[in-house]
Amino acid sequence: MSRQRYPEEFKIEAVKQVTELGYGAYEVAQRLGITTNSLYNWIKRYGPDSSAHQKAQAEADEIKRLKRELKRVTEERDLLKKAAAYFASHPE
Repeated sequence: MSRQRYPEEFKIEAVKQVTELGYGAYEVAQRLGITTNSLYNWIKRYGPDSSAHQKAQAEADEIKRLKRELKRVTEERDLLKKAAAYFASHPE
């Protein structure tokens, strides 16, 4: 008897159905064709209280922060380019 291997993304999406969307664990397990025991193990591993989830959330927050900073720096650079072009074309 071989065990079915599920991709990590599948497991995370199954956990989200229970933790974020509010479906019952039994209902999700039946719909996906997995055992409730597997689903509960996945919830422990990938749920909102797990260290893997917290690490992923921290990385996502860092990416958002870096994108905001990149946008700000890009706007500053563009402004400086325009100012340099203006002063280069209008010498005293």
